[in-house]
Amino acid sequence: MKNQIYVVDDDPLVREMLRDLLTAGGHQVTEFTNAAELRAGLDGRPPDVVVLDWQLPDGDGLELLPLVKRQWPDSEVIIVTGFGTFDLAVEATKRGAFHFVSKPFEPKGFLVLIERACERRQLVAEKGALRQAVTALSGGASPIFQSPAMKAVVRTLERVAPSDVSVLITGESGTGKEVIADLLHATSPRVKGPLVKVNCAALPRELIESELFGAVKGAFTGAIADREGLFRQAEGGTLLLDEISEMPIDTQSKLLRVLQEKEIRPVGGRSSYKSDARVIAATNRRIEDALREGKLREDLFYRISAVTLALPPLRDRREDILPMAHAFLRRFAAQAGRNLEGFTPAAAAALRSFDWPGNVRQLQNEVQRAVLLCDGARVDVPDLAIGAGTEAAETGTDFSLLEGIERNAIVQMLKDTQGNKLEAAKRLGIGRQTLYNKIKQYGIET
Repeated sequence: MKNQIYVVDDDPLVREMLRDLLTAGGHQVTEFTNAAELRAGLDGRPPDVVVLDWQLPDGDGLELLPLVKRQWPDSEVIIVTGFGTFDLAVEATKRGAFHFVSKPFEPKGFLVLIERACERRQLVAEKGALRQAVTALSGGASPIFQSPAMKAVVRTLERVAPSDVSVLITGESGTGKEVIADLLHATSPRVKGPLVKVNCAALPRELIESELFGAVKGAFTGAIADREGLFRQAEGGTLLLDEISEMPIDTQSKLLRVLQEKEIRPVGGRSSYKSDARVIAATNRRIEDALREGKLREDLFYRISAVTLALPPLRDRREDILPMAHAFLRRFAAQAGRNLEGFTPAAAAALRSFDWPGNVRQLQNEVQRAVLLCDGARVDVPDLAIGAGTEAAETGTDFSLLEGIERNAIVQMLKDTQGNKLEAAKRLGIGRQTLYNKIKQYGIET
């Protein structure tokens, strides 16, 4: 999308010059000839940058500046004048101007200034959106996190995100550790840098050091070229070391040295280079167990856990279940083009009472599936696999989650076909005898 630039100047030659310059630079330009026209346009879409002349026939640019910033707080304003003084530049800056430029100005330099203003405007907008997202997790009209435990996590996240301190995120699988890492990066000054993620458990033992720190050509069999390494890729940004307790102990000792000295030597290399990557680590093991079992070095633990964010399992924060379920429902319904009002009281009770062994990830998958299978205006118990599993448990049959999903799909299809098994089998894409076997296996009453 092109950046929107508003040019406010009474001189037609200046407007023409700026229009040609900015249009050639890939920007979209809207022109105003005086203060009255600008005031009339203040109710419109906020521009990225306003190029505002100081002396207009019906107004003073410095007087207009606070009005523009109140109406468009995220828009950057550049004051342009042919009568520039140092005191005027200081006053313009005090009132919120991004920059002050004296005429005549060099076109190429002015275009660079416009680009810088657009970048700052974009950064402010991104940070505002991210701040709203974080606020929505713990507060606001429709908070996603209502449990005291998760509100405390978000408060800590907001405090430590602007720093470069190492953070350790703990919690069971599926509790949202990667989401928290994303927010830590996105609300930090490193947001413009890369966010590199690596699952330490997925890296082969013999290659993990070269993947992390890089390697020079010929360092080992198969090293046919220099390897950059993930620390190098994360330069200026953030490196997430997921499942750090699965990293080999000898590699952990080398990682500790890197974190202490901020220097990295590639495998087989003779020289080191400085590292500028913030490290976030995560693990689904209990820290006490990992230390006792020798899965995590104690000295490394103290180095990476300057701040620890412990995410409780979903079963221990049931206040968060329904707000998250509704958030997932809105997202997946929009993606599927469905207009769903929410959950029935019975479905809401089923969601809240379930223990969610797969935590938030399982809840998300459950809601996504229900959106696709639901026929009514609201998701009901039969639309939920956990509802099918609960019903099955009451009849004395112990179904797995996948079996519960299959059983619920069969029940729903039999409802849709008014009990016509042949038609239900056709729609399900299975044979009639297979359907009979499944009905018997799951104890479905027809």
